[in-house]
Amino acid sequence: MIERLEATLAKYESLENELTKPEVLSDIKKTRVYSKEMADLEEVVTEYKKYKKILEDIKNTEEMVKDPELGEMAKEELKDLQEQKEELDGRLEVLLIPKDPNDSKNVIMEIRGAAGGDEANIFAGDLFRMYTRYAEKKGFSYQVYNSIDGTAGGFSQIELIIKGNGAYSLLKYENGSHRVQRVPVTESNGRLQTSTATVLVMPEADDDIEIDIDPNDLRIDIYRSSGKGGQGVNTTDSAVRITHLPTGLVVTCQNERSQIQNKEQAMKVLKSRLYELQEQERLEKEGNERRSKIGTGDRAEKIRTYNYPQNRVTDHRIGYTTNSLDRVMDGALDDIIDALIQEDQKRKLQGEESE
Repeated sequence: MIERLEATLAKYESLENELTKPEVLSDIKKTRVYSKEMADLEEVVTEYKKYKKILEDIKNTEEMVKDPELGEMAKEELKDLQEQKEELDGRLEVLLIPKDPNDSKNVIMEIRGAAGGDEANIFAGDLFRMYTRYAEKKGFSYQVYNSIDGTAGGFSQIELIIKGNGAYSLLKYENGSHRVQRVPVTESNGRLQTSTATVLVMPEADDDIEIDIDPNDLRIDIYRSSGKGGQGVNTTDSAVRITHLPTGLVVTCQNERSQIQNKEQAMKVLKSRLYELQEQERLEKEGNERRSKIGTGDRAEKIRTYNYPQNRVTDHRIGYTTNSLDRVMDGALDDIIDALIQEDQKRKLQGEESE
């Protein structure tokens, strides 16, 4: 571990030195890349410097233990330092786990009603509220760029961008099929029904990511918006649908007020979808696991059940259960997401140890 920490410290100091050079400071793109690399390493470096100081203090205190007058006091100090070292050992192990390069990015999220008809669409609306309330609690912002209302409420499909530093690191575990068990408002006999909605989460591709999109590969359709967005949206042909012909990917944006804004937004989403597709192909080619060892990231995978009669939420991937569904549906997702992150870190540590 020490070798890796020393290498990280050396890399950090090298980047720090590079950022003092005039030729680097005059290159905005290079400065941004180096600054981001430094920011990614900063926490490890800070903790490692603390660790080195504790090791030095332990060495000095061990000498003091031999002193007849200071020995007893030094033993207590040494015990405290050893405890601090053990705590930092564990923390540094976690910090050295290779980071997902997408963790700091914004999130593109798509929620669809699946099995269950109207009730599935209503549940998709409930999930949309849950995620947007969570985003608000974390200080993130969000923007809906496409939505199709359900006939009895909710959405048959809703797509949004959640913006905030680290949004993807928290929400990437939400990929999959979410199941709800409750008596629907649409059910006259009061029978319990199971319905599902699917959630897709992708990192937003930023300006530093180069995705080559040939304009000749695009079919762009303009039509009248049918979603929410105010009267001004619905009176002009402002909605944009872009089809990427080589892959068959289709992106729709209709919630902005102008055709130009909708086209710009749709192109950003298309870039992100192509980036996600490129990443999947790369991982499959290299024979690596999905970005997270928690589940497969497949939307068909049932990841969580929301049981209303018992006020219970269960995440099936890690066996986590909480009897506070009401709070979860109001955006209190921290406990579930923290449990997923901790389990993911644990599995990655175990994977490193077995290699």
